[in-house]
Amino acid sequence: MATRKRKIRKKRGTRTVGYGRVGQHRKHGDKGGRGKAGLHKHKWSWTVKYAPDYFGKHGFKPPTSIEIGKWINVSDLDELSEKLKTKKVKEGLRVLDLKSMGIGKLLGAGEVKGAYYVIVDRATKKAKEKVEKAGGKVQLLVEK
Repeated sequence: MATRKRKIRKKRGTRTVGYGRVGQHRKHGDKGGRGKAGLHKHKWSWTVKYAPDYFGKHGFKPPTSIEIGKWINVSDLDELSEKLKTKKVKEGLRVLDLKSMGIGKLLGAGEVKGAYYVIVDRATKKAKEKVEKAGGKVQLLVEK
């Protein structure tokens, strides 16, 4: 540790503290930026002491709508049925329980060849029409 005293100790008590006679050490140059510039850098100690809640998130966060999660297209139902080799039958149709697979919505892209009894939370109007046109049925678990 240095034993020599800092130069500023000699300057204390003098009128200008070593900054000259006219307007030195008074304007914008020694403020570290204008306004709140530098609060995350060289003015951090000021932020911690006088505005501890300035940074970060505060307040109420509105709840999000029901999360749909995964979705699947009508065109994927045939492939899914083949892969699962479903033997469950309801109303004479093979059952595809999309809800238990973690799929939240049935979308209407593509065509479906087989007739299935589809259990899902949500389905678009087009998807429902296409499944019913192929001779199947859609059971919605969440009604709008």
